[in-house]
Amino acid sequence: MSDNENAFYESSVGFDSNRIRAAAVYCSDGRFGEQFDDLLHNKLQLPRYDRLAVPGGAACLAGHFATYREDEGVFEQLRFLVNVHGLEQVVLIAHDGCAFYSERLHISPLQLETQQRDDMRKAVRRVRTLSSSLEVRSFFARKYRKGMIRFETVDL
Repeated sequence: MSDNENAFYESSVGFDSNRIRAAAVYCSDGRFGEQFDDLLHNKLQLPRYDRLAVPGGAACLAGHFATYREDEGVFEQLRFLVNVHGLEQVVLIAHDGCAFYSERLHISPLQLETQQRDDMRKAVRRVRTLSSSLEVRSFFARKYRKGMIRFETVDL
């Protein structure tokens, strides 16, 4: 293979310039990436969407003092997407066993899911301040059998 052949990669996927007007905020844990895409593409019918993948996902929008800088950064990025991309829908996704909660926020395993669900509710309220017409949905991803992931709607 010549050096010229290694200089680029051409994707076989065509570019579609139409906006879906939706974004997803979820944890950057790559073990869940394909399942998050599956939920968004197949269940929610969002073939393309703007992505904000950050450690802890919506935890960064829940007002934790320990994550103030991340919180402001993610919120400003989301504000930009709402304003410039004309978002109409935001989807928040959390997952069980999130290391961001145990390592960064020092939440005990016994309180982890309760804290995550509380944070999702706080994040939904905060995201809704960006636009009164913004639809915000939230899901909790759970490992449940033989490596499968089940998504549960988080009651607001």
